[in-house]
Amino acid sequence: MSQQTTLTVEGMTCGHCEAAVAKAVKTLPGVNDVTASHEQDQVVITHEGELNKEEVKQKVADAGYTMIPEQ
Repeated sequence: MSQQTTLTVEGMTCGHCEAAVAKAVKTLPGVNDVTASHEQDQVVITHEGELNKEEVKQKVADAGYTMIPEQ
């Protein structure tokens, strides 16, 4: 069963930024889809099973952006 996780990402300012973050996160195992919004500073990840947020954080950083820890 698919799950959705919404995370906050800083630094996205345009559609190109959204695409870069989505492309990076989609490479993680179990990730089915990623929707990024620079207007909301959010990334919505549809995935199977548990999502390793540290891996997501690293992929976001590799793309040049910052994932904000959940509060």
